[in-house]
Amino acid sequence: MKAVVYNKKGSPEKLIYCDVDKPVPTDNEVLVKIHAVSVNAADYRSMKMGLIPKRRIFGADIAGKVELAGENITQFKVGDEVMGDLAKFGFGGFAQYVTAPEKALIIKPAKISFEEGAALPMAALTALQAIRDKGNIRKGQKVLIVGSAGGVGTFAVQLAKYFDTEVTGVCGSNNALQTSSLGADYVVDYTKEDFTKSNMRYNLIMAVNGGYPIFAYKKILTPNGVYVMVGGSIPQIFKSLLFGWLLSFGSKKMRTVSAKANKKDLEFLTKLVEDGKIKPVIDRRYALDKTADAMRYLSEGHARGKVIISIE
Repeated sequence: MKAVVYNKKGSPEKLIYCDVDKPVPTDNEVLVKIHAVSVNAADYRSMKMGLIPKRRIFGADIAGKVELAGENITQFKVGDEVMGDLAKFGFGGFAQYVTAPEKALIIKPAKISFEEGAALPMAALTALQAIRDKGNIRKGQKVLIVGSAGGVGTFAVQLAKYFDTEVTGVCGSNNALQTSSLGADYVVDYTKEDFTKSNMRYNLIMAVNGGYPIFAYKKILTPNGVYVMVGGSIPQIFKSLLFGWLLSFGSKKMRTVSAKANKKDLEFLTKLVEDGKIKPVIDRRYALDKTADAMRYLSEGHARGKVIISIE
């Protein structure tokens, strides 16, 4: 099969499009013919930190069809359309085929395309678990989404509105219209205004990216407010992990989230997409042999939604 394989000496971006052996499922796995896979920060950050999958193939969020099912598989059959997050199961999505255990996948609803299915898992789960579980979002709250234009941010804006809150999105001027169209009540253009110096106070702040100091975020929280760090530069992430607990003494809480694959949550999100409550925003599509270009584009930090690799 064709796949994009990590090679430390390879070019471009150490990712090589080549032929590899088609994987064979165990009795507890299915073989999925991949139709679409999305690119996530987890891919290029893992590569940058030297956390290389066993098969040297990145790509976590997949959507495709079951081609073979192991003897112990009970939830899926050949021909089922499935989707899921393989980050905890060895990645492998930047390829024509991948093997996966049952617990990594759910049935893809017919109303959701393969591209939409691939766009959903990691980014939408991150947004949901950040604002609902870590952020304890409540109806009527004032919510600030810093980095509202990317994959996680576009889901966060929509989910915050689903939970009936007042949403302010922070993004560049090129993405202001998109953020508004997703339901944000207010949009702050960070190139023109420093929201950390305004008089506004927020019950919940979700920081997807941006280089703002953690102390600045704490300042604009309401009493009992919650800040949730989802992403940003690697130094910024480490600062939040190191000092967030220290700054959480008192009523204001500074938290971080690392999304965990959860079938129940993913099924909840797919139902929201089916019902038209939220929608995946797809910025760009690439062919499998252009995966290195897709990774480079996403790592630059200017994607307007999700970046998809189409493998048909």
